[in-house]
Amino acid sequence: MRYLLLIYTNETEDMRATPAEQEAGMREYEIFNQEGGKRILGGEALMPTTDATTVRVRDGQMLLTDGPFAETKEQLGGYYLVQCTNLDEATALAAKIPGARHGAVEVRPIMEFAQPNG
Repeated sequence: MRYLLLIYTNETEDMRATPAEQEAGMREYEIFNQEGGKRILGGEALMPTTDATTVRVRDGQMLLTDGPFAETKEQLGGYYLVQCTNLDEATALAAKIPGARHGAVEVRPIMEFAQPNG
C-alpha cells in the first residue's frame, strides 16, 4: 500500500538554523533516504509558506490568497511517497524522518482507484 508522509515543522525555527546545523540536517535526510531504500517512491522539500498561493473557487470565481490556507505553528515542509506493507511499517518509517524529532509527520494512506481496462 502507498502512503504519503507529510512532514510538518516550524519553518521560523528552521530558518534560524546555522549553516552547520542545516548541513547536519541534510546529512540526516540523506541517511534516511538510504535506509528507506526502495520503499521511498518519491519526495521533495517545499519552499516556505511565504512562497505559497492558495486557490479557491467561489461562485465560479477564482480567488487567490498569498500563503497557506491556515495559520498554524507547524507548516508543511516536505513529503515522501512510500510503499509499505501496512500502517505499522509506514509509521515506523515515518518515525525515522529527521523532522519527526522536532515537528510531526502525518501518515496518510493513498486511496487506490481501479484502473479502467484498455
